[in-house]
Amino acid sequence: MSPEEYFDPEIETMAPERVRALQEQKLTKQLDYLFARSPFYQEKLKAAGIRRDHLRTLADLANVPLTTKEELRESQLAAPPLGLHACVGLEKVIRIQASTGTTGRPSLVGLTRQDADGWTRVTARSFYTQGVRSTDIVMHGASLTLFAGGLPVKDAIERIGATFVPVGTGASEKLVMIAKTLRANVLHSTPSYAIYLADHVRQKEKMDPRALGFQKIVCGAEPGGGIPAVRAKIQDSWGARVTEGLGNADMLPIIFSECPDQSGMHYNAHEYVYCEIIDPDTRKVLPIEEGVSGELIYTSLERECVPLLRFRTRDRVTILGTSCACGRTGFKLRCLGRTDDMLIVLGVNIFPSAVRDVVSSFRPRTTGEVQILLEAPGPGVKPPLQIVAEYGDGTDPSSGLQAEIEHRIRAVLTVSSSVRLVPPGTLPRFEMKGQLVKKLYEG
Repeated sequence: MSPEEYFDPEIETMAPERVRALQEQKLTKQLDYLFARSPFYQEKLKAAGIRRDHLRTLADLANVPLTTKEELRESQLAAPPLGLHACVGLEKVIRIQASTGTTGRPSLVGLTRQDADGWTRVTARSFYTQGVRSTDIVMHGASLTLFAGGLPVKDAIERIGATFVPVGTGASEKLVMIAKTLRANVLHSTPSYAIYLADHVRQKEKMDPRALGFQKIVCGAEPGGGIPAVRAKIQDSWGARVTEGLGNADMLPIIFSECPDQSGMHYNAHEYVYCEIIDPDTRKVLPIEEGVSGELIYTSLERECVPLLRFRTRDRVTILGTSCACGRTGFKLRCLGRTDDMLIVLGVNIFPSAVRDVVSSFRPRTTGEVQILLEAPGPGVKPPLQIVAEYGDGTDPSSGLQAEIEHRIRAVLTVSSSVRLVPPGTLPRFEMKGQLVKKLYEG
């Protein structure tokens, strides 16, 4: 591959042993910094009986207790606004981003100038991996507020030299109008919005989405862009290549992203974030090799404001490979869903995105839109799994489709289900993250 294929050729093609040496060097400095500046980690590590001299290598991190989102929220409640885990004062912070969770209370993330530069470089590297180039015109169909996929994405797209058009959410008519005027060729959005926008173009604009001219659709913020049936639906609608990225608001907006080979998302943040894969139940560290599945854990390697040690992302991933035809050496993965979204039916782990994939595989007899109905709090679900799915235009819902879907779910996911078919357009569409689970209970 020529150097033009990479944003940072040296880092992206670096041999694994050199990457590890670089990460160990950076970890040493980050740990010195944490032990000196972070009241949160001073207390946490002392309680665990861990001294600075206990941590000399990357392998030693396995002895460090995991950091959870709940701990960070408690830290910020104890010492607002940025928490006991913040290592600098607000006078050094140039921006505040935020992440949300199941409580709905935002967790604030501070960035120093150095932190913001790192975010921009890695996020630009990740978009470049997905094929975004300086000649592209990118329609940004996502939030621009506190969302880590907003302003940091703007900075990254501009760093590449591409044209960034910040339409945001809730403005589909405006997006279509400006995309036509500019002849934009890239859409950046959630997979749910790419599907929503295609329906809008057909129904409101009375045109084939392909006529809009998008050649690349860059997805993130939720599973979907890499789910085969969902990806096929988006690509068929737009006639464009779909790639996806994965990041974390507490760590870095996009840490993994997919090259045009579309064979998994590459690890792109070698010098900024160290990754581990653990068994979410036993917390045992798993090898990073093809076929391994577990939860992603992140450790900061070069962070000033809110560096984190062994942060639980709750993202359940599978390693797809450790090499690629594109020449990048970062391992590749696919995100299956979040461990805190996982449902358990008679001991079988089920991710809502996997149910969506099965139902989408029946297109065009289905639209691919689904909702899982929960009558009581999970993760345990009493069988059969209750599913609402839309049948496709021109499909007779009494043709045996329901039984076929239930049979396929049993064969693929090994759980029983009860599928209720509804007309196309019945289920809600989402401009940001799709909501595949509907709670029928209060609380």
